[in-house]
Amino acid sequence: MSAVRFCILILLSGLFCLVGCSQSPREASVSTSNAVAILNDSIARKFNPAEAARKASLLDTFFHKLHENSGFNGTVLVAQYGKIIYKGAFGYKNLTMKDTLTTATPFQLASVSKQFTAVAIMQLKEKGLLQYDDPVYKFIPDFPYDSSITIRLLLTHRSGLPSYQYGLERYCDKHQPLSNQQVVEKLIQYKPAPYGRPDQRFNYNNTNYVLLSYIVEKLSGKPFSQYAEEHFFRPLGMTHTFVYDGTNTNRLLAAATGYTGGRRSLAIDYLDSVTGDKSLYSTAEDMFKWDRGLYTEQLISQKSLEEAFLPASNDARLVTRNYGFGWRLQKLPNDQWLTFHTGWWHGFKNYFMRNRTDQSTIILLSNVANSYLSQVKMVQAILYPDKARFFLRGDNVDPESGDQLMSGESLQGGGGTPELSLSDLYKMLPPKPVIKKAVRHTRGKHVKMAARKKGAVHKKAVARKKRR
Repeated sequence: MSAVRFCILILLSGLFCLVGCSQSPREASVSTSNAVAILNDSIARKFNPAEAARKASLLDTFFHKLHENSGFNGTVLVAQYGKIIYKGAFGYKNLTMKDTLTTATPFQLASVSKQFTAVAIMQLKEKGLLQYDDPVYKFIPDFPYDSSITIRLLLTHRSGLPSYQYGLERYCDKHQPLSNQQVVEKLIQYKPAPYGRPDQRFNYNNTNYVLLSYIVEKLSGKPFSQYAEEHFFRPLGMTHTFVYDGTNTNRLLAAATGYTGGRRSLAIDYLDSVTGDKSLYSTAEDMFKWDRGLYTEQLISQKSLEEAFLPASNDARLVTRNYGFGWRLQKLPNDQWLTFHTGWWHGFKNYFMRNRTDQSTIILLSNVANSYLSQVKMVQAILYPDKARFFLRGDNVDPESGDQLMSGESLQGGGGTPELSLSDLYKMLPPKPVIKKAVRHTRGKHVKMAARKKGAVHKKAVARKKRR
């Protein structure tokens, strides 16, 4: 190489270095944060007080009916364009004590907790302490399952691992709180059979998120409850939120009691202290703080968070329903993904939805596990009246106009949306299927087959009860 050519290369490399280093990491971070703030402000400007008041009135009527007619016992908060348009509390924190619920009452979030675990993992990834494709055995050296199982497969429920609740039940002292450490130790010792091979299919499994929580504890050197307090709750001002891990029973005194659909109270048991898959308690108001925090870069960068909302499975059965990192995904006809998660554990039944396009939020927390969640589509229809038929019936095309209901850039409310009453929305619900009861002619009498089957089921139940 000639001396002249060598000098030219040195000059060019210096120039590239000067251009590449002209913006420091701090300046880049500030620039990104400014862009996020500008985007949030532009969405907030779309808020229409008159439209919000109209939706709030419909929501209030709907939730009072849901409480009176369907037994909804819980709290609700609905927001759009980053601003609360409705919140309320219905029923009691404890049905025996008759102490009225408020939107500051903590509820066990059940599987809605998983998104917190996922964000903790993402934070550790941003710090360079792990990579999504790291094998689990890197953090759990005696991990007894397939060596190809990675952090990513845990996040997306594609590990094929067994359920710790059922696989370890016979090996646990049910009178003592179970810890994440003990779950890992028992998986290593007893190695219950896996449900399938790694990365073959989506299989929702709580074990995945218990192991993720355990890895957070190993890398941070802190209990998951303390990590969440320091990295989530305190920074966002979530003063009524905590992770129950068996060592902080006093925090449960302020929380709601869980009940079955038949309103039978459920006591805390040995599984409640396992963290990562559940065991996070929060309120409707605190969950809104969490939601807003995820639109900033206070906890995690938007670039990192974006990956959490990507569908991880390409199974044919998951075309319109998928899973990211701690969030379920519902595909809308405009090819966007609505992010949400449900939770159901020991009498608590919850729903948390985020639509990032217009920064809308639906938070439903209940301590009576009845079927009220089947009517969450009414809340979505009220929030998006021009898309009501899609949410209520699953229709993508308006039969009257032939236009796609979800056409356009995004799922948004806004000016010009139809003013629908609750009765209008109820009329859009699909008709209930007509169930024809089979009849059988026997000796001149009609015997209802349904009644005969019911009797047979009752006899089997009695027989099983006697065997116990």
